[in-house]
Formats: sequence, structure tokens, C-alpha cells
Amino acid sequence: MLPSSFRPLSLAFCCAVATLVANVSDAADPTQILLLAGNPSHGYGAHEHYAGLKVLEESLRASTDDANITLVRGWPEDETLIENADTIVIYGDGGGRHLAIPHLETLAKRMNDGCGLVCLHYAVETVPGPTGDAFLDLLGGHFEVNYSVNPHWVGDFKTLPEHPVTRGVKPFSTNDEWYFHIRFKDNDAVTPILAAVAPPETMRRSDGPHSGNPSVRKSVAAGEKQTVAWTYDRPEGGRAFGFTGGHYHWNWGHEDVRRLIINAIRWTAGQDIAKSGSSMGQPVTVDVLLENQDYDPPKNFDAKQLADEFKLSSSGKKKS
Repeated sequence: MLPSSFRPLSLAFCCAVATLVANVSDAADPTQILLLAGNPSHGYGAHEHYAGLKVLEESLRASTDDANITLVRGWPEDETLIENADTIVIYGDGGGRHLAIPHLETLAKRMNDGCGLVCLHYAVETVPGPTGDAFLDLLGGHFEVNYSVNPHWVGDFKTLPEHPVTRGVKPFSTNDEWYFHIRFKDNDAVTPILAAVAPPETMRRSDGPHSGNPSVRKSVAAGEKQTVAWTYDRPEGGRAFGFTGGHYHWNWGHEDVRRLIINAIRWTAGQDIAKSGSSMGQPVTVDVLLENQDYDPPKNFDAKQLADEFKLSSSGKKKS
């Protein structure tokens, strides 16, 4: 037995070793962020799933040095990517083509283990019935045909709630295909993040699965705010974020849009967000946005006109 005079020193040494081991263990287990890009979809400059996620990937790398970020086209063949993910980001076509539908059981199991989920734009739309019900449980809300609508309009977000995903994000307005009248879970776990009054012209189209219905017409006529982005704290554990914008690839050059998404991805992965929000690295210019797209630009493409329309920097190089 050690003399009593050595016991405090030995105890202190053991505690120091335990702390060192814990710190090494933490350093060896960075956050795993999995980005899933859908197939080519709508033509040049729209629904650019892979190119959009490449932009977000670069911003994520600038925002945290404690994450492994993996970008995959489609559902990964390597199932360990799903099994090890701390959050899964899906940016691809929705409805019956949603890349998660054939893997819904696997996704639900991972979510029930506490994994985060982020769905961008069309990926918030699923099909009615059991699949839609499952997405309500996983994402907190989804685009429901014959209830939700998908007009193009300028969303003017004058105020933002206090939440980790809004840190460092200033009020902004962008022209996008902002889906709204989303079907949400009927509980307090859903928090509206972006909401704005939709203008009357969003109801110009005839009724249809994506264009209009009596319920949404009544809501717009009443001047009700429409939620187009939200967070969801799942009762079983884990966090989710839905964002209905993302039709126009060029909006990823908007710093406040991008910071909101980067904050949300990191928040769903369980990372802490600084009061100033996520750092973003270099600005995303038109030069950067032209890269990695699925389609060639049209012959009449005018980068300067595009930069003016979307308030982008028209020159500059991507951070190497």
C-alpha cells in the first residue's frame, strides 16, 4: 500500500491521465456530416443538388475543424456512412423520386438513435400515406400534395427568432420557389425559423396538387405568415431542419441564406453554434457558383446580369 502522503499525488495523476485519454478520445471522434445529392433535375441553375452541396461543403469546412464531411451522389452504397452519421443532409428531388423512400426503415432507425436530418427544397416533399406520416415523425413537417403549394415569390424575412440556427443571420429577402402551407406535426417541438406573408400573386394558378387548394387560399387571403423553414426537436431524440428554398442555385451565394443552412447542419449534428454564428470562409461568387453544375450554361447566359439580379459578387476565386 502506498504511504498516505502519496495518495493525493497518485489520485491527481490518475485524474490527469483520465482527462488526457478523454480528450484524445474526443479528438478521435469528429462529427460525421453526410451530404446526399440527388440526380440531375431541372436544368441549368436550378435544383443543382450536387453543385449546391459542394458550395455548402466548402462553407462547412470553413465553419468547423471538428467534422468529417462526406458528399455522395444518391444513397451511399457504403451503409457505414449512414450508420456513423451524426446528421444526414438530403438535397434532391422529392415526391415519389425521393432518394430516401426505398431506405426509409434504415433512415428511421438511424434517426431514432439520435442522428440529425436536414432536407432542402424538393427533399421536403414526400408522398401521402405512411411515407408522409414517417417524414412528419422524422422532419417535423413535409410538403403535402393538395395542401402545400410551390409558387415562386420573394420571401421577405423581416425578423428571425432567437435560436442557434439563426445566430449571425441577418433578416433578408430572396426570390425563390418558397414552398409553403407545409403539413406540420401538431406539437410544440416544431419551431418556425423563416416565415413571411405570401403575396396574393402566389395564388394566381388554378387549384392543383402543387398549385392551390381552398385551405391555402383562405390562409393567404387572411394574410397569415407562411413558414418556409423550421427546426424540429424529435421527442425520441435528435434534431431536424426543413428548408423549402433552394430552387435557384444562385441563392447559395447569399451569405445569410448560407449561414442559416450551415448553422442548421451543425446544430442537427449536435455541434454548438457560436453567438456570432458559423464562420463562412471566403464569399461565394458567381465564379464559384458556375462550378460543378450538371448542365452547361445556355448560349445567352449573362453572368453580370445574374450577379445583379441575385446581388452576387461577379468576380473572385474560390478558396483553395
